Amino acid sequence: MPKAFRNQKNVLKKILTNSRTIALVGASNKAERPSNEVMEILMDYGYTVIPVNPRLTNETIFGQKVYSNLSEIPVQVDMVDVFRNSDAAGGVVDEAISIGAKAVWLQIGVIDEEAARRAKDSGLDVAMNVCPAEEIPKLQITVPSHQ
Repeated sequence: MPKAFRNQKNVLKKILTNSRTIALVGASNKAERPSNEVMEILMDYGYTVIPVNPRLTNETIFGQKVYSNLSEIPVQVDMVDVFRNSDAAGGVVDEAISIGAKAVWLQIGVIDEEAARRAKDSGLDVAMNVCPAEEIPKLQITVPSHQ
């Protein structure tokens, strides 16, 4: 049986330092939703955050156009932040792999060991069951690197 996935501090730091453009899958326009709060925090830190939610296609959240899926985004995505349930995470990870994202970040409570393994095997950096908005201050990351 393969070893269970464990986050590595250096990988979390690499993802957050090297990413500039983040696709946030499961974005919400409701202020009380964690995805909405995290999107705003990531934007405040200087990241470009592109919301993805098929129910909100062509609307805007914090001035950013909402896309229905990752393949519709017209720019290179560095990190895909997954705010979906664990059962849906695998499909999002597969789509992240297919668009050439550099990393996938599965939010707190989003756990899919097999999807994490597929992403790593495809060369993506992976974070799982953690929140970037919480890790940025812990890792003392102030501004994403320009690439």
